[in-house]
Amino acid sequence: MAKTFNPTQPLPKDRIAHEVRLERLEWLAHVMDTAIVIPGTNIRLGADALIGLFPGIGDLATAGVASYVVLEAHRMGAPKHLVARMIGNIVIDSLAGSVPLVGDLFDAAFRANVRNVRLLRQHFEKQKRR
Repeated sequence: MAKTFNPTQPLPKDRIAHEVRLERLEWLAHVMDTAIVIPGTNIRLGADALIGLFPGIGDLATAGVASYVVLEAHRMGAPKHLVARMIGNIVIDSLAGSVPLVGDLFDAAFRANVRNVRLLRQHFEKQKRR
C-alpha cells in the first residue's frame, strides 16, 4: 500500500531541512534576480543585472553565485537530469550575459536563479506528494 501525504502529521526532519534550504535559496534568487523594482514600471532587476555590468568579473561572480544554487540542489539530492538543466540555465545566462549591453538586458529578463530554484521547488513538491 502506497503512503499518502497526511497534512496533520509533522514533516520528517529531512523534509524540514529541505524546506529551510529552499527558502534560503528562494531568498538568494530574489536578491540576485528580482529584488529591485524600477520606479514607475513593473520591471524588476536584481544584483545579478547590476554586477553583470562590470565586464568579465561581473559575469564570473554572478555565475559563481548561481553555481551555489546548483551545489545546494546536488546536496539536497536533486536528480542528475535536474542538476544538468540547472547548469544549462547558468551557461545560457553567462554566455548571453557576456555580450555587452544586449547581454545585460537578456540577463535581467532570463533570471537563471529564479528559474533554477523554481525547478528545484517543483521537484521536491512532486516528491512530497509521493
